[in-house]
Amino acid sequence: MSDQGRGPVDVMELDRSEAFRRRVRDFLGGNLPAGWSGIGALPQHEGDDFRTQWRRLLHANGLLAVSWPVEYGGSGLTALEQLIVAEEFTAAGVPQGGLNDNFGIQMLGMTLLRWGTEEQRRSLLPRILSQEDVWCQGFSEPEAGSDLAAIRTRAELTGDRWRINGQKVWTSYGHLATHIFVLCRTDPSGGRHRGFSLLLCALDQPGIDLRPLRTLTGEAEFNEVFFTDAECPADAVVGKVNEGWAVAMSLLAFERGEAVATLATRFRRDYDRLHQLAVESGRASEPVIAERLGYSRQRVEEMRCLGLRAVNDWLAGRDIGAESSLHKLFWSEWLQQATELAMDILGMDGITADGDGLRGVSFPAAEAGTPNTASAWADYFLRSRAATIYAGSSEIQRNIIGERTLGLPREPR
Repeated sequence: MSDQGRGPVDVMELDRSEAFRRRVRDFLGGNLPAGWSGIGALPQHEGDDFRTQWRRLLHANGLLAVSWPVEYGGSGLTALEQLIVAEEFTAAGVPQGGLNDNFGIQMLGMTLLRWGTEEQRRSLLPRILSQEDVWCQGFSEPEAGSDLAAIRTRAELTGDRWRINGQKVWTSYGHLATHIFVLCRTDPSGGRHRGFSLLLCALDQPGIDLRPLRTLTGEAEFNEVFFTDAECPADAVVGKVNEGWAVAMSLLAFERGEAVATLATRFRRDYDRLHQLAVESGRASEPVIAERLGYSRQRVEEMRCLGLRAVNDWLAGRDIGAESSLHKLFWSEWLQQATELAMDILGMDGITADGDGLRGVSFPAAEAGTPNTASAWADYFLRSRAATIYAGSSEIQRNIIGERTLGLPREPR
């Protein structure tokens, strides 16, 4: 058996990976309550308590950051075993960590493994896993959302300290964090993609003002952060000073990580809920609804095929690079189309509160067990409005696909 000409598949590795998959399934079977249908089925307060306890259990059993080297607190396992954890946890409807672990483990942690110093790895990575340090992301700004190269937050080195001045916005779960990794201009004359540095900064200091932003759903999980002579040590730089653009780009690639392999599973679950909604409402046989359901299912299958191809590259050690823009474009636009269809099926019921509250979903797909109710779909619909903007707008993704994948000329500026 071969893999597209790259040589024979290692049978011993396949046996090892299947044994590991059985271990993960045994762990899930032994630690999830009877009748478990996914975290989305729990009331809000129970879901929060479960997530906290589940995260501690994962840490105690070496199932956080499984591919990190043992000397930094990881389990020293392979990328394939990391993927298995992601697949099995997604199928079971359980989180792979806490709310901020996407920033701490998947984004900053993986970036430190690639760009950090040995001292940074040994001091920071174990603290991320123990949650002594909880991280959030400081990238977007009021005038620099999808166009990250337009950021204006500046940092100047004064003696042995960086002084940071500026503003970041849409900082997810910043109110739960202790630290922020912040992309700053450290050389204003460096040009559009030069003169940036990624700095590591504590939030608990006088020079930082963090303010919540309330969204359409009525919640405030996003924040804006103001820096006024905020400080961090001179050595709190990931990678080289003024060469942070490459660091930031690799961090954003880690943001998507193994999600490309699990998104189709999560969105297929959402599609099944959508189809069930159409059937139970008696509208599934309407020609227009049936056509839109068919198109929605087709897009989920396309995402599954894209995911399999990306996983193949990822496990082979190749950077999926610009191809990740295809995934972002597909899932963000599918999410909006699917939730719009749900609201059309619901009609007036979609804008009428049905008593269970606008709770139970999270991006990029609804958590397993999310009730198939009008209010759950209404919340999902409201959240989906931002999906084609954050993490790179659809316009930006199309430019990247055109220029870097198709080889088309750059858009005139």
